Amino acid sequence: MPLRDEIVDLLRMPENGAGAPSLDTIELTLTSGYAAALELEAERLRLERRLGEVARDAGEVSAHSVASELAELSERLETADDELTRLRSLLRRLQLRARARRRGRR
Repeated sequence: MPLRDEIVDLLRMPENGAGAPSLDTIELTLTSGYAAALELEAERLRLERRLGEVARDAGEVSAHSVASELAELSERLETADDELTRLRSLLRRLQLRARARRRGRR
């Protein structure tokens, strides 16, 4: 199951009581989510770097080739941005759930 679906499932579960996920489960999912967010950020940086390289070297290759690669890179960057935004939103909500559970333990 994709990570985002796991987070959504956890957020749909009750916050407390029967059927609520354990704090360990929430924290493990948060850790996986933060790792995935870092991977997306790294991918964004690679795409941005490549966009710069293609633009810089545009005079050395055909215009069609440059336009095609720029379009593909731009689309991939937009997709990564969208995925990162959605993931961060879910992680914020799950983090709030984890804080509430920790406070409930005291």
